Parts: sequence; structure tokens; C-alpha cells
Amino acid sequence: MFNQYFVSVIRNKYADFNGRARRTEYWYFVLFNFLVGTAVGLVVGLIGLDWLSYIYSLALLVPGIAIGVRRLHDIGKSGWWLLISFIPLIGAIWLIILLVKEGNQGSNAYGPDPKA
Repeated sequence: MFNQYFVSVIRNKYADFNGRARRTEYWYFVLFNFLVGTAVGLVVGLIGLDWLSYIYSLALLVPGIAIGVRRLHDIGKSGWWLLISFIPLIGAIWLIILLVKEGNQGSNAYGPDPKA
């Protein structure tokens, strides 16, 4: 699962803002990113290389945004909806609700159904 939902997203879809991403692909990416980021944070804390955590964060910024855009495409929303998270409190809650919703069945304006 780690290779399928984390490594392959980074390797094959690093800056791919087109198409759709299923809920499982998005949430497993978030989970593994959190786990790897925590491990990097622990290592950085032990050896004192603060710049390593910055490099990790910058390296995963683009794929994190890209998979979020593809996830929003799956429910028929534009990727610009990610910006709703900048509205304090309400925006973040609304974005989580959107990201948890089941995707549109069948094709939509952003591509074919990834479940098919």
C-alpha cells in the first residue's frame, strides 16, 4: 500500500493536476505523508539537521496540492476550491467535508471515473 498510494503518487503524478483521485488514494497519501513526516521530524530532532525537514516539506508541497486538486475533481469541483481553506476555521472544515465526499459516478468534466 505504501508503494501504491505514496511512492507512486510522488513518482508518477508529482505535478499532475489533471484527472481524478479516489478517496482512498488521497487519504492514504495524507496518512503516509504524516507518518513519513513524523519520522523525518524525529530524525531531525535527534541529529539536529533542521534544514532536512524543510526540504521534505518543500519536496511534497506540489504533489500534496496536486492530489488535493485531483480529489476535488473527483467530486466535480475545481481545484481552486482548495483556497477555501484560507477562510479561518469554517474554510478548513468545509474543505474536509468536500474531501470526504464520495466521488461522482461515471465520467465528469475532469475525466473518467477512477473506480471504473
